[in-house]
Amino acid sequence: MWLLDVNLPNGLRRVLEKLGQTSETTAFRGWRDLGNGVLAAAASKAGFRAILTRDRLFGESAGKALQSHPDLAVVI
Repeated sequence: MWLLDVNLPNGLRRVLEKLGQTSETTAFRGWRDLGNGVLAAAASKAGFRAILTRDRLFGESAGKALQSHPDLAVVI
């Protein structure tokens, strides 16, 4: 399952669904205001496999959380 960060258009979710990829938005989950590290931890705990974002500094700011959740990919 893929998580779309707040900086991506909601319409991308429909595109992914048509391609057979289950996805949700951070807004739908109530995670709109979570910082990157907290978001990565919450996403991993909820079973997401990837976070899609346009935030080029996501990996930098969420570095420690991402090390703790090696099963989670971040796609920029």
